[in-house]
Amino acid sequence: MDGIINVLKPPGMTSHDVVVFLRKLLQTKKIGHGGTLDPAAAGVLPLFIGKATKAIEFFNETDKEYVAEMVLGITTDTGDSEGNILSKRRVNVDTASIKRIFTEFVGRIEQIPPMYSAVHYKGQKLYELARQGLTVERKPRTVEIKSLELIYFKDYIVTFRTICSKGTYIRALCEDIGRRLECGAFLSCLVRTRTGSFHIDDSYTLEEIHRNISNNEAHKMIIPVDKGMAHLPVIELPAIEKNDFYKGKILYMENMNREIRGFVRVYSDGIFVGVAEVDTQNKKCYLRIKKTFF
Repeated sequence: MDGIINVLKPPGMTSHDVVVFLRKLLQTKKIGHGGTLDPAAAGVLPLFIGKATKAIEFFNETDKEYVAEMVLGITTDTGDSEGNILSKRRVNVDTASIKRIFTEFVGRIEQIPPMYSAVHYKGQKLYELARQGLTVERKPRTVEIKSLELIYFKDYIVTFRTICSKGTYIRALCEDIGRRLECGAFLSCLVRTRTGSFHIDDSYTLEEIHRNISNNEAHKMIIPVDKGMAHLPVIELPAIEKNDFYKGKILYMENMNREIRGFVRVYSDGIFVGVAEVDTQNKKCYLRIKKTFF
């Protein structure tokens, strides 16, 4: 079985827990996930099965969409509702001020990874150090907030929708917004509604996955690996060059669109054969194989 299942991760499970769950059901070890979700978060978690695991590295560059809820006036040591309260402050904001502050965060911004995160520091994950009561210096990272939309605001509760680049910490975003509002804030609820081309409306709960596999209907959920990389441009390879592509030869593409850059999905006779990288040199386009799938 090779392909992708769009899983609706429930809160309370780690992303790895979901992988283990599916490994047992499908009786295969070759499963990986695209984009870690915090245990308390829910939402879209694509699982790559069999040969599709080779596509994870190309999928992880995709944008993410979240619906999040934050509480104003309170800060915690984890940045979410699972931490210990650090401070409480009076809230004196309105809808207009929230929308105004939101505009400041749209675009490329610098974020410092939270201590309670899976970022590695000298061989250890930050959250492992945080649980020991340690705090270390973290370098800021550049991320992009492509949109930030206020959905609801009442009684110090703010619900918003955001589309952002990979590596964005919504907890850190809430904390930074809280600082700009001069009252503090923490993330109280998070749902990932989209990652790449995978939408929450098309996802399967663990119960649905279990039922379909038990009824020998797993094929209904499987998405072809190339469809999971719909964000990559498509190049049609002449049949005569397919063998050279498989052998890893660099191919000169005379009639290729010069605007295409980076990774592309490669097809031959309408059949997906792999992922390549477009390399432009001296106004000429070359195709360098990255991964073959069949």
